[in-house]
Amino acid sequence: MNIRAALVLVFLALATSACATLPDTDVLIERHAGQTARFENARGLLSTQKSAEILADLKRKSGDIDILDKQVALEQAIAGSPLTLGNRVTLLQDGTETYAAMFAAIRKARDHINLESYIIEDDDIGRQFSDLLLEQQGRGVQVNVIYDSVGAINTPKAFFQRLTDGGVEVLEFNPLNPLAAKKEWLINNRDHRKLLVVDGQTAFIGGINISSVYSSGSAVKRPGKTTDSTVAWRDTDLQIEGPVVSELQKLFMETWQKQRGQTLAAKKYFPELKAQGKDIVRAIGSTPDDPYSLIYLTLISAIGNAEREIALTNAYFVPDPQLLKSLIDAAARGVKVKLILPGHSDSEIVFHAGRSNYSVLLEAGVKIYERQGALLHSKTALIDGVWSCVGSTNLDWRSFLDNDEVNAVILGREFALQMQAMFDKDLKASEAIDLEHWERRSPIFKVKEWGSSLLQRLL
Repeated sequence: MNIRAALVLVFLALATSACATLPDTDVLIERHAGQTARFENARGLLSTQKSAEILADLKRKSGDIDILDKQVALEQAIAGSPLTLGNRVTLLQDGTETYAAMFAAIRKARDHINLESYIIEDDDIGRQFSDLLLEQQGRGVQVNVIYDSVGAINTPKAFFQRLTDGGVEVLEFNPLNPLAAKKEWLINNRDHRKLLVVDGQTAFIGGINISSVYSSGSAVKRPGKTTDSTVAWRDTDLQIEGPVVSELQKLFMETWQKQRGQTLAAKKYFPELKAQGKDIVRAIGSTPDDPYSLIYLTLISAIGNAEREIALTNAYFVPDPQLLKSLIDAAARGVKVKLILPGHSDSEIVFHAGRSNYSVLLEAGVKIYERQGALLHSKTALIDGVWSCVGSTNLDWRSFLDNDEVNAVILGREFALQMQAMFDKDLKASEAIDLEHWERRSPIFKVKEWGSSLLQRLL
């Protein structure tokens, strides 16, 4: 997050911070308990019997972990989106790998390309995207782009005008300029999603924006100012193929309609999708329009249902009291709780606000590690070696209350093993935070943490 955008967000939060509150998770989870898990494939909803057989098979392969019984049905009631069979999910690490996969998919497009990103910068990567999108538009592939007004605050309007002049449909999400708004001026609601859908068949989601800061990858270890484009960034994305792509496409189309974009060209946005693999995926989108954040409640419930291990990696950690309590309660019942958080950040206020919670977490037995050698921007979760989550959502108030976000939940041991390997790799590049040593940190840091914690609702 650049400094200018961060200042705008703090200003906006100050202006509207009293407008929304987080839900009582205990009440909502109890209300949704007792549901029956149902699955879908490319042909639609499966029978109760077939769904029960799939769940039983998942449990056999995963060591009979109860989270599958408890969480799958509860999550379904909370999110309202189906658990979809027959998908192929590819785990992508860092910008170089992700952009290569995105460019390959865009080049193969034959019908349409839908791109939604919080940040689209006018730099080398941004221009590579724009050149390729214009090339495809010229070939008759319809390109539709949504960008966030705050996220792209430093991007010249001429960058987007060039796309428009080339036939690309471009939509600015909740413009900062009230005169440019096409609907109610909800200035504090930002589109933090990173979503690319190609031909309605292939989708990409995760934490990676369209920006050259990701170009170095996390293998490079160059300490220094985090705003320098040569600093390594560590992030995670998913490439998804299969029936669940239609759910992600729906989220893009809903955003376009709510923002009152131009009527889209008639294309095959929802083609018939066939099974591409064996991954079971649920797409979950959240917006402030919902009664509560579906992603927030899903995460809280998954932590509450954990029995063995919770492994969270997140860029911006400013937990509300309920999330904090859920982590502490999990550790108290014997669950191994591990957090990988940034060792440095592009937002000093968020960094110190997150650190203000370290003492109470460490005292409860939660293990905290700070990623070294790269600016951590990933947003992932792995629970009990079978429930995985990757998306755009940070563990902070803004993501849960003010932003449009999108995550994917993947069930199964096979994908979870890839997530575990990724987590272990990040763990080796991280520094463990010891409680005794932490309590002896500089008084200057303690003051910064205290001051930043006063602003946590704004972050």
